[in-house]
Amino acid sequence: MCGTCGCGSPDGHISIQKPGVVPHDHQHHHDHDHSHSHGEHTHEHSHHDHGHSHTHDHSHDHTHGHTHVPVKKTVIEVQQNILQHNDLMAARNRGYFEAKNLFVMNLVSSPGSGKTSILEKTLKDLKKEISFAVIEGDQQTMQDANRIDALDIPVIQINTGKGCHLESDMVYDAVKQLDPKADSILMIENVGNLVCPSMFDLGESKRVVIISTTEGEDKPLKYPDMFHSSDICIINKIDLLPYLDFDLEKLRSYALQINPKLLFFEVSATTGEGMDKWYSWLKKEKK
Repeated sequence: MCGTCGCGSPDGHISIQKPGVVPHDHQHHHDHDHSHSHGEHTHEHSHHDHGHSHTHDHSHDHTHGHTHVPVKKTVIEVQQNILQHNDLMAARNRGYFEAKNLFVMNLVSSPGSGKTSILEKTLKDLKKEISFAVIEGDQQTMQDANRIDALDIPVIQINTGKGCHLESDMVYDAVKQLDPKADSILMIENVGNLVCPSMFDLGESKRVVIISTTEGEDKPLKYPDMFHSSDICIINKIDLLPYLDFDLEKLRSYALQINPKLLFFEVSATTGEGMDKWYSWLKKEKK
């Protein structure tokens, strides 16, 4: 379980898989026999057998003296420990990325913003000019990775189970399997969430927050940490502006209040409007 946001579970499963590769099943057999002797209490437990033999002799008196000492719980300390470990692993990632001269982008957004559509169109239009590799993050399914694989782009899927964000050690394990070409662009599509991914550095070169015109212009005010930690803001679905009660300038104003250094791109992944400016920026940064 994540000590910062509480996502996941102690027995949660993270899987990293390439499209078209059948995952291996790992069977773990744990036969633990425990015998505990507590005075005249004998408990025998056989785990995974669910056969329990309990012998209790209550012929004696129990006298318990209880002294309650307040236990201090500091959530901030747990958060700091979790994030400190993540940051150390992010630094390891950054060293690996720099050694291979990878330009790494962490794409973050809420579900339905068109993040995968923007990624797909970018790859389709630029793959003849630039080498790409992709890490897909999602809680379940291989659907997004399969979409990228159909474009003949190296891709690997991280399924986080109950986890609501990617962490730097997950990315390290995935990128080692993916083994992207040197001097290429690595796109990391994070789990759809505007809260938790803002806290976890993956070692990326740039963080890109994507928002769509169908979500409302107050997103930067509702999720300030994400906009504060991002370098780029892509506003998608601008082709729908004539049909929506959406104030584009108000969105930009709110976002700049949170992060005055944000760079904006207004695009439509459907019509291609504005994508040329995004492509020009990518090519320039890649050099």
